[in-house]
Amino acid sequence: MTTRPTAPVPSECSSGHPDPSAPSAAPAPSAAPVPGEDFVPAPADVLAYLRRIGAQRPDRADADALRDLHLRHLRTVPFENLSIHLGEDIVLEEKTLLDKVIGAHRGGFCYEVNTAFAVLLRGLGYRVSLLQARVFGPEGRPGIPYDHMALLVETADGERLIADVGFGDHSHFPVRYDDRGDQADPGGVFRLVDTPEGDVDVLRDGKPQYRMEVRPRRLADFTAGAWYHRTSPDSHFPRSLVCSLLTEEGRITLSDRKLITRAGGERDERILDGEDEVRSAYRDLFGIELDALPVVRGGITDSNPR
Repeated sequence: MTTRPTAPVPSECSSGHPDPSAPSAAPAPSAAPVPGEDFVPAPADVLAYLRRIGAQRPDRADADALRDLHLRHLRTVPFENLSIHLGEDIVLEEKTLLDKVIGAHRGGFCYEVNTAFAVLLRGLGYRVSLLQARVFGPEGRPGIPYDHMALLVETADGERLIADVGFGDHSHFPVRYDDRGDQADPGGVFRLVDTPEGDVDVLRDGKPQYRMEVRPRRLADFTAGAWYHRTSPDSHFPRSLVCSLLTEEGRITLSDRKLITRAGGERDERILDGEDEVRSAYRDLFGIELDALPVVRGGITDSNPR
């Protein structure tokens, strides 16, 4: 489903573009067409979402605007699984997820934040398809179907990009879908690789992250994957508590009472003292106001979100 900030995040000064002198990549196979979607966000929700991430409404639904929206989203909407440990229901329904991100000023895991981002993009004129993906585990094997959600975004110019604001420590900018060469990003060097079965592997610094099917899916298709990651003892989400956000300097992650700060290639880790300090960290660092603190019900904490 979604990654772990394990390595120091490179400087955001990188341009995010590949070396223009590099040889051009072979063209990618055509992806399936983006299906129509019934849900259309209200103009007020689009404006409120843009305010939430500190963005202006773009003049055109092009790649440059998408890059800006993607980065702003990662810096303002946290990757978090607090609902699982607060006893809150997770409803895969577009308006409910908009209300969570906009009204409640929360984040979520991949199904939630990528769905909300997809709704915003559609409201701005992009064509968006939900893709199901399987995350590669430590043994190098892909996980369950619908393990993760990624977005195939088509711009007004017909350019296709993979957007993903729900994979924890990942690319800062969308990855160009029709480019099979190395794509430099502040988060690493990314590459898309076609598999013999017709899927596409997403690699970061040469290591496979997840395997995408290119067939578009409906939001309801991800219900079983979300249920699995909420309830299964084989999923790390019921056993871990994480709230993580990209920053200009690196990344901040709060796992239970452990606060991890990465900045300029350096890592600082400390245990917060008492509930008041934890509650203040959620409020001051992530913009999340909590009446009650989440409790890890699985008995195991893990500071590495995926």
